[in-house]
Amino acid sequence: MRRRTILAAALAAPALPAIARAASARTLTYVPYTDLAVLDPIVTTNYATRNHALMVFDTLYGVNGRFEPQPQMLAGHLVADDGRRWTLTLREGLRFHDDTPVLARDVVASLRRWGARDILGTLLFAATDELVAADDRTLQWRLNAPFPLLPFALGKTVGSMAVIMPERLAADDPARPVAEIIGSGPFRYVAAERVQGHLNVYARFAGYQPRQEPPDLLAGGKVAQFERVEWHTLPDAATAAAALQRGEIDWWEQPTTDYWPVISRHPALTLDVLDRSGSYRYVRLNWLNPPFDNVAVRRAAMAAVSQADVVTAIAGTDPAMSRIGVGFFAPDSPMASTIGLEAMREPPDLEAARRMLAASGYAGERVVMSIAATVMPINLCGQVVADAWRRIGFNVDFHAVEIAASLQQIASQAPITQGGWCASADGMAGVSANDPALIANLHTVGRNGGTYGWPDIPAVEVLRNRYLVAPDLAARQAICRDIQRICFEQVPYIPAGIVQQPTAYSRGLTGVLRGLPLFWNVRRV
Repeated sequence: MRRRTILAAALAAPALPAIARAASARTLTYVPYTDLAVLDPIVTTNYATRNHALMVFDTLYGVNGRFEPQPQMLAGHLVADDGRRWTLTLREGLRFHDDTPVLARDVVASLRRWGARDILGTLLFAATDELVAADDRTLQWRLNAPFPLLPFALGKTVGSMAVIMPERLAADDPARPVAEIIGSGPFRYVAAERVQGHLNVYARFAGYQPRQEPPDLLAGGKVAQFERVEWHTLPDAATAAAALQRGEIDWWEQPTTDYWPVISRHPALTLDVLDRSGSYRYVRLNWLNPPFDNVAVRRAAMAAVSQADVVTAIAGTDPAMSRIGVGFFAPDSPMASTIGLEAMREPPDLEAARRMLAASGYAGERVVMSIAATVMPINLCGQVVADAWRRIGFNVDFHAVEIAASLQQIASQAPITQGGWCASADGMAGVSANDPALIANLHTVGRNGGTYGWPDIPAVEVLRNRYLVAPDLAARQAICRDIQRICFEQVPYIPAGIVQQPTAYSRGLTGVLRGLPLFWNVRRV
């Protein structure tokens, strides 16, 4: 298997121009895994946007390290009428960054905007008869059926975040980014200092009132210890690695495999895996455009993919850093099973896949693969899969572009002749692959309301709705086995394995929390 190599000697290259550092030790400098192309967390589920949103916005609930939802912006809630009526009360003193108070009507507008985009939000609002602001601090939520996942939906870490913004912004079209980034979280976004593709700046919000509980993932007290956080988008891994070693940056979110040994040996640096659930890699298939509108072609494409080749390209050969034999649910999760895994042999039988493709009716149509070139796990996964597909007879047109261009392209339902696409690579947190209510790619309702790729599998929708009201774990597991069986038959997307992704930061930082790149609680020693 051919994999990208970057010579360690690059670390000894002449110093590049230093990143401008504030003289104050109260500034944290950070390099995200990709440019922050979209600022509004409702219009994209991109993880860079999510991490940015968690600094700027707050949510009614926040899940802790055990993924249990805890009140965050709320003082508490009351549940009545057998789970059909929820009364939510906001904490006192909440304020937005424009110095206006957070009112219940802001929350209602924000949740409606979120519910139009998020998979779990869509299900929650389908079960909603009424959501109103009873007064400035009180929301009344009346459901037509119990929805016990309501707090989890409003405080989860994956998918679109149920962030709260002023009503005047939340009233905007949920498919279009808001004009301003105004939240009520521990940091405010300094829009005047944004340099597209290079720099995003956050300042501690003096008006934020953290909870008093200890911080625990998205729950508890979010205390901003730094006055300023700078996100620097650097041109490549070599630049980031050199800047980290010279102390020009404090934190590199996703160091590439080539630099793991160097960083782990450096006395001033820490190489740490914050999220042990790993990163679930997958290949999107666009059901709207040929050739992947044909289920037989989708099956041939899946049969050619080697999870082992994908995870080796991304994470190297250390077995502790990856998993293969991965189905539509993360391995070791309660919903995982081996149902249907025989469809993805390891190593793949490429000759059999070639015969499947020949028998499918594929006529040599161009397969436009849109890849975010600067997001290395996506790029490497795309290269591995494109190589395998070419070997069985696909006419692959590999488009490696900037992430903003890739996100724009895969959001399009246009035909190939008008800039559309056929396939792409992506990833999601392993924890989000544990539950069909969280996996956006299993929102299989087609072009009207589905996620990118727009698979249309009514049987999966029926099963997921049953899952939401299943009485116990055994019933949920049985439903997930049926979902996986159908998915291996219909191929909404292709599982490509799980990799662990370390982060790297200065040993001068303490208080780095588990789970996600979170910027509260972190301080310099």
